[in-house]
Amino acid sequence: MPKHLVIVESPSKTKPIEKYLGSGYKVLSSKGHVRDLSTKGKYGFGVDIENDFKPDYVPMKGKTAVINELKKEAKKADRVFLATDPDREGEAISWHLYDTLGLKEDNYDRVVFNEITKDAVVEAFKNTRKIDKNLVNSQETRRILDRIIGFRLSKLIQSKTDGSSAGRVQSVALKLIVDREREIENFKAEEYWTITGIFPSFEAEMFAYNHKDIEVKTEAEANEILSKLSNSFKIESVEKKRKQKQSKPPYITSTLQQDASNKLGFNAKKTMQIAQKLYEGIELEDETVGLISYMRTDSIRLSQNFIGSAYSFIENKYGKEYVGSVKAAKKKENVQDAHEAIRPTSINRTPEAVKPFLTTDEFKLYRMIYYRALASLMKSAETENTTVILDNHNYQFKTTGQVVVFDGYLKVFKDYEDVENKELPPFDTYNSQVVVSQSIEKKQHFTNPPARYTEAKLIKEMEELGIGRPSTYATTIDILKKRNYATLVEKKFVPTDVGIEITDRLQQCFSHIINVEYTANMETDLDKIAEGNTNWVETLRSFYNEFEPAVQNAFHEMPKKEAEKTGEDCPECGNPLVVRKGKYGEFVACSNYPACKYIKTEPRTVIEVCDCPNCGSKIVEKKSKKGKVFYGCSNYPKCKTAYWDKPIGEKCPDCGEMLVEKKGIIKCSSCDYTK
Repeated sequence: MPKHLVIVESPSKTKPIEKYLGSGYKVLSSKGHVRDLSTKGKYGFGVDIENDFKPDYVPMKGKTAVINELKKEAKKADRVFLATDPDREGEAISWHLYDTLGLKEDNYDRVVFNEITKDAVVEAFKNTRKIDKNLVNSQETRRILDRIIGFRLSKLIQSKTDGSSAGRVQSVALKLIVDREREIENFKAEEYWTITGIFPSFEAEMFAYNHKDIEVKTEAEANEILSKLSNSFKIESVEKKRKQKQSKPPYITSTLQQDASNKLGFNAKKTMQIAQKLYEGIELEDETVGLISYMRTDSIRLSQNFIGSAYSFIENKYGKEYVGSVKAAKKKENVQDAHEAIRPTSINRTPEAVKPFLTTDEFKLYRMIYYRALASLMKSAETENTTVILDNHNYQFKTTGQVVVFDGYLKVFKDYEDVENKELPPFDTYNSQVVVSQSIEKKQHFTNPPARYTEAKLIKEMEELGIGRPSTYATTIDILKKRNYATLVEKKFVPTDVGIEITDRLQQCFSHIINVEYTANMETDLDKIAEGNTNWVETLRSFYNEFEPAVQNAFHEMPKKEAEKTGEDCPECGNPLVVRKGKYGEFVACSNYPACKYIKTEPRTVIEVCDCPNCGSKIVEKKSKKGKVFYGCSNYPKCKTAYWDKPIGEKCPDCGEMLVEKKGIIKCSSCDYTK
């Protein structure tokens, strides 16, 4: 009979880990978190504000049976090993299990492994420790912060706007999208012109006059310059330089999400779902094994074992000249170096070798992770860059070329980087110092506004600004889309009217809290708590004493959203009729209520589109305050399901969200699927 109980988070980990450890161990899953804050007490926080923010925890819905089974098995075991994920959230889950199961200090151990392979798991059980309460305090503080901000701001937003929620990170991310949209709206395009010499095998663009940079603002200026030029260009200089092109470090969570978006077309949610599967374990021909290390990390560190095996692999397969060096990490704030970068668990499990056991998308992501880690340990590529300056009546033109002379890491990573050879004629061997163009052309251009955020760019911006943690980016973006605060148009975020309204309302009363600097500083405070350098209660008290008065003021000062006008006047008093929301849905009544209690008895024309996928009521056609048509649930506000594009009543085969019709194209309302 097994003497030791091991508890992991995911059911898919239980079989391989039990096999690695042998007959003396029984491995069970907690299936994620087992308990959360209750909704008791002040404002339903589940936190005793007056008693040092003491949390009140209750079993999560549907977890009673799991808890009872774990308690039963824990009582029978000589020792319990808590083997939840190797991050702060995993540490907190271990602590909740310890507390819920009534474990004692002398009969449990905390086990941490960064990959699910036999060697890593067996080694981890030789180096157990106790729960790190500082990490738990940090995660608890984050949870309490998010509960307080989420509950209070969401209640405010629901009472004052058409929105349904607000949050510590979510609202700052939304503000980035709204601010960018306003930059675009306020952008004034400026005209400029380029002048280019066209030659048989290259082009050269004018950039200077008498070796001073020149800008051509109007067509008249361009024509004046053209009138002074001839088709004969003098070769003024030919400069060749060798340049090293370094590989990038292995993936961290944010860079993986960015590249998966840019190079594979995956959204952040899909990327993390696939990465989770690759980490937890894939059934190969003769074993079940995790193919990648833990995928929630912001460290680029690699283990010495992996580095050594990768160097041997590179030398044996590509040659000694391809062996590079480890990338040094740049000093960054808010980096948690608890575990490694995202890498393959074995350099010998090549993408091609495991392809038969993977889905198409799993293979694509694994291949990119594998070759990024491998490339990070290979020599730099070397290019020869040529710059040629041509002179035409004291106007200087430039053309550049590039040739890869040693491919280095591009030997394995060229599919993911745009490095093209651009060969130029051998200018330095020309006998004549003059080249003749076929033509000289002018072209009009206009400066472009800042680009809207793609998912990849938004994640990069959040990372650089220190907003949230890498593990939260996918969830944050998913919430913005599900709440209909921002939509993806040509894979770029555009804020909706509701998203803009919420951002503006929050900035009226909470600009000192809902901003980049405050949110980034809070992440720093959470890191200090994790390191044991800051008291978590004092952090929460300082925050709450500033936040709650602002909320109280907002409930009094923030005006309610103006009701939607129907375009008709009240037959009794002449004031506009508006759409009201009641217990049984929408109705039309006088805007002068309570002075006038007129209610229109004729049913309002309702265009039903399809069944609501979330509550079973009808999705109906509606209009925003600006008169824009959208499609929302008739059971609003109990159900806040809404779409800007017309839903067709079918679900996406990729992610399960509603399919919508836009300009005759059937596409997913959430992911990149197109029918």
